Amino acid sequence: MLNIFTLANGRLVQEEIESLEELSKFQPIWVDLESPTLEEKRWIKQYYGLSIPEDAMDEDIEESARFYEEDNGELHIRSDFLIDDDENPRTVRVAFILNQHNIDLRSRGVLFSIHDEDVPVFRLLRMRARRAPGLIEDAKEVMLKLFDADAEYSADTLENIYDELEVAGKKVLSGNVSDELAGEVLGAIARQEDLNGRIRRNVMDTRRAVSFMMRSKMLNAEQFEEARQILRDIESLDNHTAFLFDKINFLMDATVGFININQNKTIKIFSVASVALLPPTLIASIYGMNFKYMPELDWQVGYPYALLLMAASALVPMWYFRRRGWLK
Repeated sequence: MLNIFTLANGRLVQEEIESLEELSKFQPIWVDLESPTLEEKRWIKQYYGLSIPEDAMDEDIEESARFYEEDNGELHIRSDFLIDDDENPRTVRVAFILNQHNIDLRSRGVLFSIHDEDVPVFRLLRMRARRAPGLIEDAKEVMLKLFDADAEYSADTLENIYDELEVAGKKVLSGNVSDELAGEVLGAIARQEDLNGRIRRNVMDTRRAVSFMMRSKMLNAEQFEEARQILRDIESLDNHTAFLFDKINFLMDATVGFININQNKTIKIFSVASVALLPPTLIASIYGMNFKYMPELDWQVGYPYALLLMAASALVPMWYFRRRGWLK
């Protein structure tokens, strides 16, 4: 899918392009390619003179492979954007290409973004830019607003994690934690820990991208100050993710502790039962001995007496253990 965005009365207007002829009718500041086809890439190459690299969305982590400037003046930034999906939280790699200086190309001043799937942050920016005139002024502003919205999206996701941990904490700290409930809570905590880690990695990547924009001297004074504010927001998110990691570890330890208590209760019952059955075993061993001279051998009620004695020797210790509260 190929979408272009133009400015009209200070608002961002979206157009979906289905042919090269349609592309030539507009002068966009932002061209967004979602899972672009070979034909759409050819349109971009033919009209703008821009070649989209084959490795545009590779998973390289080296800064030299993710933030660099070509000899022809094209600025390349590859950044990750978070998707908070209940079933499959993930990050999506987005490649940005911006030509600022080469006036011989039609791509000058146009931001190109390439990604495999739609990103919530992109939808958020499109909605805001349609409703708020003057929010976007140029292609650099688009990129800054995307990173700003990404930090805000991460902050909202952190708040959701805190709410989920509050629910898990109430279940754990209620004191009556069964093994089934403990397993459910552990699964929920593990999911939130994974999401919190993804957020931390995402904001770290956003910090690197914004820092690169500041170092490249592509921003004016107002945009530079906006970039600094984004970095300050990210710094606060780092502190919050650290706090949530501590909370997650506490809840994890508390849940595992309750599991150990439940296991100890079970082991205690088996231990008490073993002790309670020792006297009957002793009595059965004595009367199972094949001695020729044994007083009870000729006793008519000897067998019932032995059974009753064994039952009493088992019940009396169990009654005593229960009275002491050892079976609770």
